[in-house]
Amino acid sequence: MATFQLELVSPEKLLLSRAVDMAVLPAAEGEMGVLPGHAPTIVTLGGGVIHVTEGGQVTERLFVAGGFAEVTPERCTVLAVEATPVAQLSRAQAEARVREAEEGYAAVTTTDTPERREAALNRLLSARAMVQAAEAA
Repeated sequence: MATFQLELVSPEKLLLSRAVDMAVLPAAEGEMGVLPGHAPTIVTLGGGVIHVTEGGQVTERLFVAGGFAEVTPERCTVLAVEATPVAQLSRAQAEARVREAEEGYAAVTTTDTPERREAALNRLLSARAMVQAAEAA
């Protein structure tokens, strides 16, 4: 089966770099499947889980709290704001993050810039996605 190189980079380290069959990314517009030969594109990632498929099975699930992905026919490079293997997520920490994000979102006013309102909403949505990922672990 054809493969492509998947690299997942967070600010701390390179988390993954290997040939895979498929990756499903949490693009801001919705889940996006990447296969070998994919059309070149750059997408914004929302909070969610990257599913890595090798040998016809999902071998890895990684939570990302946002970032970007660059896709070419031979490679997919994910630059994540934060990335954690789903098995290492803590539901209690995820729920605490939701509470903080809800407080931050509630503090945003109509006089704040649209960028600040959008950033607060994205933090909240990412935190909620983290809770869902932690529950599924």
